[in-house]
Amino acid sequence: MTLKEVAARCGVSTATVSRVLNDTGRVKEATRARVLRAMSKLNYHPNIHARTLAHGKSRTLGMIVSNLRNPFFLDIFQVLEADAHERGFEVLVANTDYESKQLLTQVRLMRGRSVDGLAVIVSEMEPTLMKELSEDPMPVVFYDVGVPSATSASIRTDYARGTRRAVEYLYSLGHRRMAFVGHHSALEPLNDRRRSFEAAIAECCADARCTTVVDRDSPAGGEQATRRLLATGFGPTALICVNDFMALGAMKALRDAGLAVPRDVSVVGYDNISLSGFACPPLSTLDVPRERIGHLLGEALMTAGGTPSPLWGREILIEPELIIRDSTAPPAGR
Repeated sequence: MTLKEVAARCGVSTATVSRVLNDTGRVKEATRARVLRAMSKLNYHPNIHARTLAHGKSRTLGMIVSNLRNPFFLDIFQVLEADAHERGFEVLVANTDYESKQLLTQVRLMRGRSVDGLAVIVSEMEPTLMKELSEDPMPVVFYDVGVPSATSASIRTDYARGTRRAVEYLYSLGHRRMAFVGHHSALEPLNDRRRSFEAAIAECCADARCTTVVDRDSPAGGEQATRRLLATGFGPTALICVNDFMALGAMKALRDAGLAVPRDVSVVGYDNISLSGFACPPLSTLDVPRERIGHLLGEALMTAGGTPSPLWGREILIEPELIIRDSTAPPAGR
């Protein structure tokens, strides 16, 4: 299958097909859509390596995440990938497992593949690498780390506000012994969530007691952390988990200990991944709009004809929304 055959199928010139492939020049959206559909039906695959050598563009984006097993990251990837395919781009994804050294390795590999833009969706970051990426002419979008520059954007979630909403809600229900279940507390974005929890307790719940526990970012980690918490004898009536992924494990640990959710212990997660609505009981959580984040990544990384994105140089702040489901209720006796 050749570019000429795609052009003949669509009734357009080979130059038009080339402009669609390379995202250069003006092409009507209806024509662009027709060309992309034809390429799909004809199973046309351009020679990416040859195009990179000829134009210096790979039509490929990179995305580096801390934990691809966590559905939060997968949801963002799927949205970015769908937007990329509509524009004739592909997306390479890499995982760091929260290791700064692995992040450095993956950034170098992405550069070696000549990606046209890079999304860095991580909690770990080395200052030298952050500075290097911010000064790179390659478009970059940071999530939770990094600062915007002339060719980069930064997306942050207002964890302090979201966590405060969860704490105030639980306090209003009558909870006075709350615990925070987290992971990788040495990494600043994650430590910020723990600090936000402790600050919210100190500022608006003067008569409440709190504690924190950490383990790895997984349901098993949430389970282990909660088991250790229960063994301390603290006796929490409510848990706030750093994400829904760990909250699923926390709920299992509570059930295994003979405690009912929410009769004995209320549980709040973070992110609102799709699994949270299918938990038993459905999980109250703070919604972080992954679809919006994925679209923002595409908008910042896929620029038409190399023109600057309006998002470059900006920091976009995401405000979480509290979603109340069946995993929270007043403590027993209230």
